[in-house]
Amino acid sequence: VQLQASGGGLVQAGGSLRLSCSISGRTSSSGVLGWFRQAPGKEREFVAAIRWNDRSTYYADSVKGRFTISTDNAKSTVYLQMNSLKLEDTAVYSCAGSPTNWITSALKRSSSYFYWGQGTQVTVSS
Repeated sequence: VQLQASGGGLVQAGGSLRLSCSISGRTSSSGVLGWFRQAPGKEREFVAAIRWNDRSTYYADSVKGRFTISTDNAKSTVYLQMNSLKLEDTAVYSCAGSPTNWITSALKRSSSYFYWGQGTQVTVSS
């Protein structure tokens, strides 16, 4: 399974960006796809995740109501729509996948994911 993240860039506070994660080689109909981010000097943190089987979505409290994770009908791309961006959203965003349909607490842990794409930089300016 290969993941390719794209869509990052520079945006002013209050603006929007949409990140994409293209997925190839996936054969399982179960599992989860997550977005994580890492700011300079900080640990990687969970942002959002979606289950393949029923498209249930999960969000970090810090992005709830501002970010939306979704997938296309073919489930070959997962999107992260980011609205009302804040300075503290600045980070490298990475998508990750797991064939395991983890319980909610586990899908928020980066260690639960086996496949990782390269990161895409999101910079929010004032």
